[in-house]
Amino acid sequence: MLQCVFLLSDSGEVMVEKQMTAHRVDRGICGWFWDYVLAHAAGDASKVLQVVVSPTHYLFQVYRNGVTFLACTQVEMPPLLAIEILDEMMDNGFPLTTEPNILKEMIAPPNIVSKMLNVVTGKSSNLGNKLPDAAASFVPWRTTVVKDASNEVYVNIVEELDACVNREGALVKCEAYGKIQVNSSLPGVPELTLSFSNPTIINDVRFHPCVRFRPWESNQILSFVPPDGQFELMSYRVKKLKTIPIYVKPQLTSDSGNCRVNVMVGIKNDPGKPIDSITVQFRLPPLIASADLTANYGTVDILADQTCLWTIGQIPKDKAPSLSGNLRLEEGLTHLHTFPTFEVKFKIMGVALSGLQIDKLEVKNTPNAPYKGFRAQTQAGRYEVRS
Repeated sequence: MLQCVFLLSDSGEVMVEKQMTAHRVDRGICGWFWDYVLAHAAGDASKVLQVVVSPTHYLFQVYRNGVTFLACTQVEMPPLLAIEILDEMMDNGFPLTTEPNILKEMIAPPNIVSKMLNVVTGKSSNLGNKLPDAAASFVPWRTTVVKDASNEVYVNIVEELDACVNREGALVKCEAYGKIQVNSSLPGVPELTLSFSNPTIINDVRFHPCVRFRPWESNQILSFVPPDGQFELMSYRVKKLKTIPIYVKPQLTSDSGNCRVNVMVGIKNDPGKPIDSITVQFRLPPLIASADLTANYGTVDILADQTCLWTIGQIPKDKAPSLSGNLRLEEGLTHLHTFPTFEVKFKIMGVALSGLQIDKLEVKNTPNAPYKGFRAQTQAGRYEVRS
């Protein structure tokens, strides 16, 4: 049960207050919450807000074309529209209507035409006077009449790889967190069946409401009637992976007030596709007076928060990228006592490193055979190397 909703600006000011029940919650609680946000997000409030509002976050994105409404630095959605959406979503603190296509029919998303009509007519509400057809449908996530359907469906596997390598270079942890994203533009009420070649590797699955649970439970097959447009069909985790695509070998030695740094980067297990957008970053240890770091490939920048960012891009074939240099300790210190953790980022298009593969996608109840497209990509999540 949800008692109230406060929408805050990036400075902690209450922009929208919505009391859901008869029990009124005092606005003063926002001050305590904002102090907590600043204390746990190192000044970046959006990191905490994205976690707090993630269940309703997507619904607001529908009205802002992908912009993160509750966590952005400048709120562009009119407060009245936000209140109207919350009114339709909740009933006395309990979830009532959460399907985006129903909400879009009940409350028209703002556009230039509607804004001009509101000014001319004096109408300030976008609330429609007709109950959406999907509200009485057995598939409420899909509109009854799909307009301008191009008869095509695309399935994307998007994964984030979390890995931890200890000081000895041993792989301590390696997991993949993935999502199956679908972009459907099919006419009528299509029936889709999606199967994987190796579904046994999947753990901790979470499905969109359109997925029928029984076929998955018995045969690990996804059977569903898709919403129109883009949506997340399922999320999953693949545990205990044995290999990583990139190695990072840091060496730090300190004496006499200096710390010599040498970092090498290379491909450990070739995924068969180019590894792009490679970066390595680490926070300079405390009590560092100056840093002189250079790389034989890519660019090295020392950011304002004392983070060293090494941008590599793609690893060349003729040489292994390396970063080297010297850190000068503050006066009176001879050895470095705190060693940094190196964070690696990368992106690989065309492959899911977990090994998950789509075997077959069948589409029924469509007048013609649709076009089907498949794509996979992997990017680094929390990919850390200890030194």
